[in-house]
Amino acid sequence: MSKVIYFRDQLKRPLRDLRISVTDRCNFRCTYCMPREIFGPDHVFLPRSSLLTFDEIFRFAKVAVSSGIEKIRLTGGEPLLRKDIEHLIAKLATLRTPAGNKIDLTLTTNGTLLGKKAAALKEAGLTRVTVSLDALNQDIFAQMSDSRVSVETVLDSINQAGEAGLKPVKVNMVVRKGINDHQILPMARHFRGSGHILRFIEYMDVGDTNGWNMQEVVTGKEIIDIISTEFPLKSREAEHHGQVAKSWEYKDGAGEIGVITSVSQPFCGDCTRLRLSPEGKMFLCLFASKGFDIRAMLRSGASDQEIQSRLASVWGARTDQYSEQRGANMPTDGPKIEMSYIGG
Repeated sequence: MSKVIYFRDQLKRPLRDLRISVTDRCNFRCTYCMPREIFGPDHVFLPRSSLLTFDEIFRFAKVAVSSGIEKIRLTGGEPLLRKDIEHLIAKLATLRTPAGNKIDLTLTTNGTLLGKKAAALKEAGLTRVTVSLDALNQDIFAQMSDSRVSVETVLDSINQAGEAGLKPVKVNMVVRKGINDHQILPMARHFRGSGHILRFIEYMDVGDTNGWNMQEVVTGKEIIDIISTEFPLKSREAEHHGQVAKSWEYKDGAGEIGVITSVSQPFCGDCTRLRLSPEGKMFLCLFASKGFDIRAMLRSGASDQEIQSRLASVWGARTDQYSEQRGANMPTDGPKIEMSYIGG
């Protein structure tokens, strides 16, 4: 059994989680992520030759797991648009931590293709899945996603994922005041007792194209207060260090919800996440401007030890804590990365 190596950054945060964006493409144009006026017909996406191959992603992930990574999440864009994604999942599912444990292998999707792929994804080795759904009302859902996909398609995908064993399914709802905040209670009613975990996300200033306005943020406390008017809640202890969502459970035992409060109650001090972009840049924060290229090393014959050393040096110099400094006069290296490019 090998000794576990935990790289730590300048704030002593360990490297535990790896989020891999496998594509910058998506079939939605969510207004808070990929607004159509920016990502229209003329938008130039990354060419296929620029994307990391599955072998390259696997190799980097293998080095990362040997360096302390315990959880890998596949994101996008919409990751299920990446052809044969289940082949990558099958490769990643073979990875073991130095202690011999399986990694927690998850995926975030908008649900449009999940119903058809759920069984194959589970068979390939996927552990769990998270599905984005911002409203039950079809008109509000269409406004938020800027798509023609039906709510029923997403709900059916959620159910098929659960039936395939990808559970508990986590359902993410981004809340924007004046747009879909009146859907908080209907969403809570729908998923109570379902076995799925509904998670509410404060509207964040990710990237520079979504027109973020603090006045449109519904805070986690406000969300809990709204739900508590109908369903009394009690808080739960965090299950692990670096947990993103604060957990609450219904007092009558009908399940749990989560609230992600990056704006009102930042959790930078516990952040253990490294992000890998589709073309092989390492990003140290969801709100970062600068990435660190690893593709060149993967394609130039660098050894695993050299790649690990690069990973250690990049993480070791990390000081990022954007959410805790939001609004301060922070230095910037340029425009922030877009969530559609690096994943949530």
